[in-house]
Amino acid sequence: MPLADKVYHSLHARIVNGDYPANDKLPAEIQLAEEFGVSRPVLRTALERLREEGLVVSRQGAGSFVRATQPNVPLGFAKVETLADIQRCYEFRINLETEAAALAAVRRNTAALTEIEQALDLLRAATGTLQHREDADFMFHSAVAQASNNQYFEATFRALRDHVNVGMKLHGESLMNDGRKGLEEVLAEHTAIFAAIRARAPEEARREMLNHLRHSRDRLFGGGVLDLMMPEDQDS
Repeated sequence: MPLADKVYHSLHARIVNGDYPANDKLPAEIQLAEEFGVSRPVLRTALERLREEGLVVSRQGAGSFVRATQPNVPLGFAKVETLADIQRCYEFRINLETEAAALAAVRRNTAALTEIEQALDLLRAATGTLQHREDADFMFHSAVAQASNNQYFEATFRALRDHVNVGMKLHGESLMNDGRKGLEEVLAEHTAIFAAIRARAPEEARREMLNHLRHSRDRLFGGGVLDLMMPEDQDS
């Protein structure tokens, strides 16, 4: 995928998922170029595409802003309302993120690896002070999805932000009840995922992500998941 297309898809996902709210100014070009590890001409190509699609508007001497009226977003999910919804979200994440981790191990570059490591450092610092940071946790998993270099993984995961955050918050609360041991276990799981991606070991990355998500789900549900079987049809 050309660099300009990759930047375009990443910015597009951030806009439609509310990371950059309507009427907000986008970060400065030099800041975005550094974040994505591209030249300013490449970044400007991506921004021009966003302007053509009506998501971004440029203001003379002020920079680029998210338009107040945004197009309908085709990807959306109903709100999380029950424990069953949280379990279903975990099931979806297990299928989505294990493959994203494997692809990240094959396709990641230095910039993508740095972004994952920065989130891991935040998790490590939080663990050292006996805290669980849902924002750093989400940042880590989002960075892995982005490192897959497939905009569908990244856009889907970002569209799940509210749903994922519900599970992460409840998981964090369960970890705090377990004290340092639980927090250190979760940090070790994230560290193992990062190590596999850094080592370009896709099968190991897939396995470690699967291990982490299953353990996260089981810690939250106390080791016993809900029965989500559909009821059998009644004989007439």
